[in-house]
Amino acid sequence: MRAAILQIPDSAWVSALDQDGALRPNGQVCEITGQLELSGWPAGSRVIVRRERAHPGAQLSFTDHDGHRFQAILTDQPGEIAQLEREHRGRARVEDHIRNDKDTGMRNLPFRDFEHNRVWLQIVRIAHDLISWTQRLLLTGELARCEPKRLRYRLLHVAARLCFHARTATLRLQASWPWASDLTVAFGRLSALPTPPA
Repeated sequence: MRAAILQIPDSAWVSALDQDGALRPNGQVCEITGQLELSGWPAGSRVIVRRERAHPGAQLSFTDHDGHRFQAILTDQPGEIAQLEREHRGRARVEDHIRNDKDTGMRNLPFRDFEHNRVWLQIVRIAHDLISWTQRLLLTGELARCEPKRLRYRLLHVAARLCFHARTATLRLQASWPWASDLTVAFGRLSALPTPPA
């Protein structure tokens, strides 16, 4: 496959697409089905290759060539290669969510009993939803995109004290924590959300 990729002329590459259908500034795709022996694969199998320049500071591996990173996709779907690659890339986010769920408790099932582990997985799913909605509704910038490990360290490990006065609970954040202001803004956005219908 590497030899087939390196023989592709520059004129054969077409621009990849963003999720909104616009041309991607960094990324091209090409089909190399005709250059490979695919007789052992199901009929209609196609191989689409995407190449893109590594982002600044990225460590290149020995399989990279001329500053490009390559990824091959095996599919049996008909259609334009740029459209197929865009759909495949959109589904690839599922793998990121699975990795994040493993960091949120799915990596090790703590119980020997199946039913207890089933409940544990439901709790992991609830945590996944809470993290996703928190990032979408309450956070901005890097915190809205970071993974659970970083989010836990920056927001959930903040030093704070829960104070009660006149039947009111107040959370007092340690002002010196670097992300205390982000957490304060998130609480403000949370209180400004409309009340859900009964």
